[in-house]
Amino acid sequence: MADILKGKPVADQLQAELVAKVAELRGRGLEPHLAVLLVGSDPASEVYMNRKKKTGEKLGFIVSTHVLPGDSSTTAVLAKLEQLNTDPSVHGILVEQPLPDQIDKELIVNTVAPAKDVDGANPVNLGRLVGGDESFVPATAQAVIEMLERNNVPLKGRRAVVVGRSTIVGKPAALLLLNRHATVTVCHSRTADLAAVTREAEILVAAVGRAELITAEMVSPGAVVIDVGTNVVDDKLVGDVAFEGVAAKAAAITPVPGGVGPLTNMLVLRNTAAACERLAAR
Repeated sequence: MADILKGKPVADQLQAELVAKVAELRGRGLEPHLAVLLVGSDPASEVYMNRKKKTGEKLGFIVSTHVLPGDSSTTAVLAKLEQLNTDPSVHGILVEQPLPDQIDKELIVNTVAPAKDVDGANPVNLGRLVGGDESFVPATAQAVIEMLERNNVPLKGRRAVVVGRSTIVGKPAALLLLNRHATVTVCHSRTADLAAVTREAEILVAAVGRAELITAEMVSPGAVVIDVGTNVVDDKLVGDVAFEGVAAKAAAITPVPGGVGPLTNMLVLRNTAAACERLAAR
């Protein structure tokens, strides 16, 4: 049976590091401030926003929430973003997704100032990641690396397969692994014979958004499996990995829920603290 790599112990480590960092910043007269922008009243987004606020304030951050009506225009959202971009007291900006259909999502993401883009979604920061600069990385992709490194999983020289090519998880996770000298293959919906590729993985990252796509016969014995998927099936949250079968074969596996999920808010806040320090040094 695989070792179960739970997110809470890693999140607790990150929290302790953040408490110390915030204390250091406040000792220098700096107050790290995360602004969260929500357009509309999507219930899940409201939960995520409030969770960030509660967690951040507990750790000593200022977390302001900015809610615009669901029928807001792209122009209205851009105006709010520009206000946050130019506010010197704001160090990090996070736009909750999904945005309403009438909003130009790409334009909104591109408008967040790269220096305050703590979600790592701006193309400038994604481009920097390609060049090896990991200043601001999408939190879920970074969570994959934190889970591996803090559980002492070697990455250098190992064969890693990432299933999924989104700009918020799959592609950045692949780049982060590549930066750590893993040999990386990225798979997607048009990959021929997916199982043959995934069976080559010593480290397998499932981030495709298809419930229990990865089954036991698709995993090599002794692989480390990181499940990033969050899918609702019969009112139950499940990952992209068929957990029971794969856990019987893998060396280690993250559960869903309780795997990489608990790390993401901590990593957004860590980025906010870093942004606060960098902006103060300008």
